[in-house]
Amino acid sequence: MHPYQHALAHPDHCALAIADTGEQLSYRELDRGSNRAAQLFRRLGLAPGERVALMLRNSLDYPVLYWGAQRSGLLAAILSTHLTASEAAAVVNDCGARVLILSAETAPAGLIERRGELLPRVEAVLCSGAAAPAGTRPLREALAAQPATPIADQVSGHYLLYSSGTTGRPKGILRPFKPGPIEEVAPFEGTRLLEGIDPLVTFNAGPMYHSAPLAGMLATQRLGGTAVTLRKFDALESLKAIERWRVVQAQFVPTMFVRMLALSDEQRRAYDLGSLKQVIHAAAPCAVEIKRRMMSWLGPIIHEYYSGSEAFGSTYISPEEWLRKPGSVGRSRAGAIHICADAGEELPTGAEGLIYFETPADLRSQYLNDPHTLARARHPSRRDWYTLGDIGRVDQDGYLFLTDRKDFMIISGGVNIYPQAAEDALILHPKVLDAAVIGVPNPEFGEEVKALVQPKDWQEANDALAAELIAWCRGRISALSCPRSVEFVPSLPRLASGKLQKHELRRRYGAPGGGREAGR
Repeated sequence: MHPYQHALAHPDHCALAIADTGEQLSYRELDRGSNRAAQLFRRLGLAPGERVALMLRNSLDYPVLYWGAQRSGLLAAILSTHLTASEAAAVVNDCGARVLILSAETAPAGLIERRGELLPRVEAVLCSGAAAPAGTRPLREALAAQPATPIADQVSGHYLLYSSGTTGRPKGILRPFKPGPIEEVAPFEGTRLLEGIDPLVTFNAGPMYHSAPLAGMLATQRLGGTAVTLRKFDALESLKAIERWRVVQAQFVPTMFVRMLALSDEQRRAYDLGSLKQVIHAAAPCAVEIKRRMMSWLGPIIHEYYSGSEAFGSTYISPEEWLRKPGSVGRSRAGAIHICADAGEELPTGAEGLIYFETPADLRSQYLNDPHTLARARHPSRRDWYTLGDIGRVDQDGYLFLTDRKDFMIISGGVNIYPQAAEDALILHPKVLDAAVIGVPNPEFGEEVKALVQPKDWQEANDALAAELIAWCRGRISALSCPRSVEFVPSLPRLASGKLQKHELRRRYGAPGGGREAGR
């Protein structure tokens, strides 16, 4: 199905609602707007197979522009609104986009002013939202000048995602996709979990430039449902939106769970969440106790999957399975899982190692302009085994348990230490709002474990709390994995997907300083 078909069947039905602003987009408006967008792309000279770059905050323009690109055969390169001017330019130039569309409110400083220098191949910049800055064209005016009828050469396009860059430069991820009729659903579009839900009302407050919020919105609109989002995640606003829109299916990341659980009992009880039938989480590790608390609050309706934008493989676990296998991310939904040592030899059941998925060629993504990264993700000898870079183990029943990312490993005195165990312990402390653990230089052991903690109350960020946190960890995990020191910080560089930008943490806190230190 395609949104235009739902526009014919129920034109006034809401396709997208931004709950905290009250904005709504009907299927009629989505169909007419996406036709205008497709006409505009052709007017700008974009042919099927070319790229348009979208750097937008959550707004009604997002689905209009995406479906306009989709029905004109384009690849919509999706950019984070948190990129700097130079980072955004690198992505736009890497994907070869000749047209850039961005939100006025989130445009990075200097990008437009230095357009000739930074974006030499971009022929047009259009601006959504507030008054368009000099050097750009107002998107609304450009769309209004186009007819709201389909272009003559409709053919399906798709999106081009860029990795979050938590361990380095963002990489373009080309999904296996063949152009065809615009009504055809690609195998990886993820409508299966939503099929049969009636009425279909979904909620995801994450930014649409991340794969899960974007895919969830598009799958909902493929099926004629209502996608509900927020301009920006807020725990209370999320509960309000679920109640107001009678949301049936919602997706969160673990940091959102933590923020919602931090609300008082009175605040959480104030909203009727009885419409919820399914909650999904992914994107980052979730501490077992955090998920238990969410289950206790919402009931056994929380599903989980593990995957990556590269789609090298994925797992799924139902609420019932998770209660039997707490901490697991489930069993493979496609190819077999293999746990291997660094040199590539497969390890026995229960051993920890690098996670590889058997990935058939017709499902395998490519890295745009970067064959070396794909080669590094491939097993040394098995050409159809690929890794996302995570460490884990598989039990005797085939359930996968994640340990951490290989890139985040700390080596102290020759011992491999994975930060996730300490992070999971710290986030459960009642005085901790967020936490990250990294390795910092140690003259004797090479590295030592350091905790970076965002306290709920900054006035408590002192030596006494640091000592309390270290003791808290020692009572729950091995001494080797416990932090040797704690540094309190006002916030952590966490993406809206819930992922920590650990390369930024290492750069910022790899040496003493940058916050309020305690516990040395």
